[in-house]
Amino acid sequence: MGTLEFSTELPVSAETAYQWHERPGAFERLVPPWETVDVIRREGTLAEGRVELSLRVGPFAQKWIARHRDGVPGRMFVDEQVEGPFTRWVHTHRFEPLGLDRCQLIDQIRYQLPLGPLGDLGESWVDRSAARGFRYRHDTLRDDLAAHARFAGENPRTIVLTGGSGLIGRALVPFLTTGGHRVRRLVRAEPREGEARWDPAAGRLDPASFDGADAVIHLAGEPIANRRWSEASKRRILDSRVRSTRLMAETLGRLPRPPRTLISASATGIYGDRGDETITEASPLAAEGTSAFLARVGQAWEAATEPASRVGIRVAQLRIGLVLSPAGGALGAMLRPFQAGVGGRLGSGRQYMSWISLDDVAGAIHHALFTPALQGPVNGTAPEPATNSEFTKTLARVLCRPALMPVPAGALRLLLGEMADELLLGGVRVLPQRLLEAGYRFRHTTLEHALRHVLGRFA
Repeated sequence: MGTLEFSTELPVSAETAYQWHERPGAFERLVPPWETVDVIRREGTLAEGRVELSLRVGPFAQKWIARHRDGVPGRMFVDEQVEGPFTRWVHTHRFEPLGLDRCQLIDQIRYQLPLGPLGDLGESWVDRSAARGFRYRHDTLRDDLAAHARFAGENPRTIVLTGGSGLIGRALVPFLTTGGHRVRRLVRAEPREGEARWDPAAGRLDPASFDGADAVIHLAGEPIANRRWSEASKRRILDSRVRSTRLMAETLGRLPRPPRTLISASATGIYGDRGDETITEASPLAAEGTSAFLARVGQAWEAATEPASRVGIRVAQLRIGLVLSPAGGALGAMLRPFQAGVGGRLGSGRQYMSWISLDDVAGAIHHALFTPALQGPVNGTAPEPATNSEFTKTLARVLCRPALMPVPAGALRLLLGEMADELLLGGVRVLPQRLLEAGYRFRHTTLEHALRHVLGRFA
């Protein structure tokens, strides 16, 4: 029988920490991004309930059913495996008060592997995997609770959100719901509970979708790096952003009682390729009529929010940089070659990569919800951008792999065409001046810290 115990101090009371775990999205928020776990069904409460999960490893899926038992509100609850990969698995969560606004979270796991003595050989792997996962879980929980505590005096918000199935949306929704906020997702498929339907391509958006909403977060848009650009794909990238944003802004502008805030995604590509020039929100954009496709997209994207700002809605345009997560985006695409030891810089390596961790994107959006000074353009990047050469060396160091296989610029242009110059060989050195001035506290200010967190490669 294996026994594991992990503990950390949390910056809230035991009652607040327990309540966080009761809210929708708590489990999803704590799943490390290098794991694939889906919640199939939930029943009951932490005191007495049941959850069914699907764990995926490569092409294989494993059902895991656990029951919640022995819950004492504000103090503890127990998860016990009913069906799954272990012969026995009992996970006790305890919240021990350390004062009015602090507590100690203690996670204790007792487990037994199948196959008797043969299965015991796997205990060291389970122990290492669990330690890695719980370090991520505890760091994420501590920082989430601290972020919500900063605005504890504010009433919970009702938020309408688009793009909830994307990389940012999948992290943002549980971050908000565990903070006590209500999220109503706009979806294009048949809506389920807590969702409403819209069709931006057809110009359909029911104004009733915004009934009672305090804010709107608009993240929807066609992915820009799924395939080599053609004229048709570039039209889809542009139209998916401009049409949906204009539809959103015009609909909000016609409401008799519109939400107070619209946070609309944008991107650092709006600045164009700027070499090593330091860029803030006060910097000029790429010249009008630029040939840079992403700069033109960004300018049209932001301009489409004007009908909302015209009627007095506070509009914040979050110019998001390279988002770090192994679950998708640029880092997800880079991982396989770097893990195989064949990664390296792209082109000269001197181009800047203005990155931000996925948790800091969610945190910046949350901060903007409650900060009236954040209006207009807001750079969504970490305070220390890195050149491509610095980025690749840091990633290789975190993965304990070499980075000795540079990719020539000509090869990238041959393979990807125009997209190579805009996404890989060009760069911009963006600083988050307005977020810092507004008091946002970044979780990950250095690239190595961010990569170690999202990849579970703790030093």
